[in-house]
Amino acid sequence: MKIVVATDSDYGYIRDRDHHILESLILPKIKENQIYMLRNQIESNIGWMRYGYFWDNTPFMNMIWIDEQYRGKGVGKQVVHFWEDEMKQKGFKLVMTSTLANEEAQHFYRKLGYRDAGCLLLENEPLEIMLTKIII
Repeated sequence: MKIVVATDSDYGYIRDRDHHILESLILPKIKENQIYMLRNQIESNIGWMRYGYFWDNTPFMNMIWIDEQYRGKGVGKQVVHFWEDEMKQKGFKLVMTSTLANEEAQHFYRKLGYRDAGCLLLENEPLEIMLTKIII
């Protein structure tokens, strides 16, 4: 598996699959190098990871998506560690993410050293668990 920074040529792939981002924000995030593409050995896209900044100063992993047939093979763990290393190189000491309380992802993040840091309750939505990790 290969992790690369998304380019303009990845726009269509992301637009067609990532339904949790406004279409108008995809290209700006690509330009800011805030989307990583996950590719298999034959250079086909198998997923992506994108992030932003919580309070404009703390890296926040917004989304990891891995195609079904590649799940459970360590791809998610690999991209999270890659991102954490990138953030550490940029001088950050803390990273964040979140997941819904009814999703299995919370266990994935905890296994990677993320700790519960609070929650958000939106009307008609399951509890959103906020998680942080110190990356010194």
